[in-house]
Amino acid sequence: MANRSDTKTRILDAAEKLFAERGFSETSLRLITSKAEVNLASVNYHFGSKKELIRAVLARYLDVFMPAASSEILALQSRDKDASLNDIFSTLVKPLLELNELRSEGTSTFLQLLGRGYIESQGHLRWFITTHYGDHLTPFVKAVADSAPHIPPAEMFWRLHFTLGTVVFTMASADALIEIAAADFGEHNDIEAVIRKVIPYLSAGVAVPVMA
Repeated sequence: MANRSDTKTRILDAAEKLFAERGFSETSLRLITSKAEVNLASVNYHFGSKKELIRAVLARYLDVFMPAASSEILALQSRDKDASLNDIFSTLVKPLLELNELRSEGTSTFLQLLGRGYIESQGHLRWFITTHYGDHLTPFVKAVADSAPHIPPAEMFWRLHFTLGTVVFTMASADALIEIAAADFGEHNDIEAVIRKVIPYLSAGVAVPVMA
């Protein structure tokens, strides 16, 4: 008989795959229990609710990504007090790609899950991330703001919101975009190439002067 740790992992694995493919709203606990081959009581025992299960799925990635991203940005600032936005956004690439070592196709899956939360207005995830990972998030947000002091705080809020939306859309469409670029332009890209392509666009958009 599987032990409790095995059962919990099976639930997380099944939920992760279904959430990434179908979204949080369209994935029922019944679907998850069926795929994980467990009963509903097991889900309730380990997680208590669907919201807690969603957070646990993301936490497997965030527990690795957030400290790594924070370390990268702090290391950059120690080397270069006047780092550009392009350099700041680029610090996220290595921690994102290292998620592939955590789980197969971890980078894409993590960004898909974030995208699902963003598109489906899972407000509890924003609370979860800011509450549990705020200490890691703060250095990045501060670095972005310091590198573009001409952008007022309210305007920066909108630009970071648009930045997240751009990343979410790009990663949600990454497979199709890679295929189109290969067919139409003879380019051969992978997830890292797509991420690096979007960074200059994001940097320019965040830094552009506010129109009077």
